Amino acid sequence: MKRTRPFGKMIWGTAALAVILSGCGNSAEQNNAEQVKPKTTEAATAAPTASQPVESAGASEASTLQPEDLPQAMLDGKYKEIYTLFSGELKQQIGETEVKTTTAEFVQGVDAFAPSSMMLLNGTEQRTWKSTAGDKGISAVFDQKGGLLGIQILNLQSHPKTDQTMTRTAFAPPFKEDLLVYWGGTNVLDNYHYEHETQRYAYDLVQAVDQFSYSGDPLKNESYHAFGLDITAPADGTVVSVKNDIADNVPVGVMNEKEPAGNLVVIDHGGEYSYLAHLKKGSVTVKPGDSVTTGQVIGLLGNSGNSSEAHLHFQVSDGPDLFTSKSIPIRWKDGKYPVKGDTFTGTSTK
Repeated sequence: MKRTRPFGKMIWGTAALAVILSGCGNSAEQNNAEQVKPKTTEAATAAPTASQPVESAGASEASTLQPEDLPQAMLDGKYKEIYTLFSGELKQQIGETEVKTTTAEFVQGVDAFAPSSMMLLNGTEQRTWKSTAGDKGISAVFDQKGGLLGIQILNLQSHPKTDQTMTRTAFAPPFKEDLLVYWGGTNVLDNYHYEHETQRYAYDLVQAVDQFSYSGDPLKNESYHAFGLDITAPADGTVVSVKNDIADNVPVGVMNEKEPAGNLVVIDHGGEYSYLAHLKKGSVTVKPGDSVTTGQVIGLLGNSGNSSEAHLHFQVSDGPDLFTSKSIPIRWKDGKYPVKGDTFTGTSTK
């Protein structure tokens, strides 16, 4: 696997991470050998499927490190103990000496790391941390025994001015059931859309039951708890565009790069435009020019487009063209701002 210095784009455990990444994807300019993302266009898209069962990393019983201890162990130079957590795949990719050299370089100038997000899903524990200065971040994926399946560490960029420029419209969740935020937040580790202004404040949402997004055959759309859920208008507005004839991906994991957003509805809320993407084929119930009201069902959640599994891509932008408009941070009616790993309360359970 290709590695670079400085450490800004380093990922270890590419194959393991690719198995469990989910949701919407990235622009073509983000794709490179150091990133675990598919070739996509800058639209509502998706990364490789998260739904396959995850094998245990087989962490050494001699290791006393817990997942939450990883950043401090890096700061303390406990490289040997960190290495005992590595899965067999990780150890094949990188040796203990390089772990020591690269980690020591990365933590220079960092006094502490603080937790940013934590998510339990599909047999994994996914954690991110940010340095107190906010300029460096760690993302790690563990199996159920605490073994390390993959780790990413990189320099972080922030956009504080636009982070605070919320929508004029107060939006309601565009769904009735509770959903899990798979991607969401204001750093690229919690929300990989954040790197590009066209999707910077987008959400990718799945439904989790007992910490799994599916039950049964992971290759079937119907196995995913989110598949077929009602999707609703997040605020009053006028429908400006619709797509309704894109097939849902079969089997799950096969993605449609030619139609990255899949079936979608775009709604004008007085100069702010909501995008609801990856809807189920034939389920959209509105057409351009229709007036919609908050909570009105406009379609069903699906797995169309460049999507890894049934999930909703939702964002608000300053124009009707997903490819050229700028994403805007969403002001939610309840005043909350859910991020990766949070349960996003649906309208029927509020």
